[in-house]
Amino acid sequence: MGQVSRLLLVIGGGIAAYKCLELIRRGRERGLAFRCVMTAAAGQFVTPLSVASLAGDKVYGELFSLTDEAEMGHIRLSREADLVVVAPATADLMAKMAGGLADDLASTLLLATDKPVLIAPAMNPMMWNHAATRRNVERLRADGIRFVGPNPGDMACGEVGAGRMAEPAEILAAIEGLLAGGDRPLRGRRALMTSGPTREAIDPVRYLTNHSSGKQGHAIAAALAAAGAEVTLVTGPVDLADPPGVRAVRVESALDMRRACEAALPVDVAVFAAAVADWRPDGVALQKIKKGHDAAPVLQLVENPDILREVANHPTARPRLVVGFAAETEHVEAHARAKLARKGCDWILANDVGPGTGTFGGDSNRLLLIRRDGQAEAWPQTSKAEAARRLVAEIARELAHG
Repeated sequence: MGQVSRLLLVIGGGIAAYKCLELIRRGRERGLAFRCVMTAAAGQFVTPLSVASLAGDKVYGELFSLTDEAEMGHIRLSREADLVVVAPATADLMAKMAGGLADDLASTLLLATDKPVLIAPAMNPMMWNHAATRRNVERLRADGIRFVGPNPGDMACGEVGAGRMAEPAEILAAIEGLLAGGDRPLRGRRALMTSGPTREAIDPVRYLTNHSSGKQGHAIAAALAAAGAEVTLVTGPVDLADPPGVRAVRVESALDMRRACEAALPVDVAVFAAAVADWRPDGVALQKIKKGHDAAPVLQLVENPDILREVANHPTARPRLVVGFAAETEHVEAHARAKLARKGCDWILANDVGPGTGTFGGDSNRLLLIRRDGQAEAWPQTSKAEAARRLVAEIARELAHG
């Protein structure tokens, strides 16, 4: 990365604090330098000695330490970093940041810094979805604070939902994207990204949908934004936080998604990872369909619009690069090549989503990139975040030479 980038890492008091040890270790391997601040609660989960050993620097924690203030005043501490990272960002720390409170060293540094701030929230799902936390998130975003995560999954408390701190690799990707600054390869480019499933209503209670979690689409949106693109993310219903730096448009049905994609044009690149339902009921019942003693009701289905094909063949606003996804359960490459020709897009990313693969809802993926000229490149099994970064690097190279 050239000269060493210095990070001020604020470690909050949550069980996810243990992930910071891996973040520091992997970050130093990439040439990052860490100066760490721990809240009093953080010391209940990781020791200052562990953090200091990995960071190769002392750990700060006391606002009124005469020694620390003499050697490194808290104002100077808040200004010497290139980027401030808060991980885990607890509900308490986020509330202090949103309210401008400064009653300990961590919150004082966050109020005094003049550097960009990236936070990785981590908390119980109920806390994350609480109205107070949602207000704080909106306030922090408006103040220019960048977010990475949280992710959905099993929590240490035994509950399931959004609230898990982003993994160290995801946080590092966000850090490197922010540190890249003016060198970001997609700066000035506009991108459209679709993600997640669609829901096609049967009646006010029931709907048709699929197993897409949106993890891959959201990861690509985050990687596009980290590379400097202005990203519109059109997402179906998912249990995921909005990626940092994107404009998210939430939709339900395929018709909703079509309208949102049309409104987002023109763009330089469009990536369609959403699993759009192929069919929808021909008419939605106004009241819940009741179970009776007769035969089950018969659903009459009609075909949904083909959003990928429409954008790839748009008469006036076709993106420079159109990328589709092919989720297949058999004959993956053959079906993907046929889809590439049928849709008129430039690239197709194919993956196997058959039983036992763990692709739907999982954190890893194995992709096959097929280009319009027939070239195919098989990518190894990797995290969805890493696959997203690789795709965005390919997109940047393609647009640079276009």
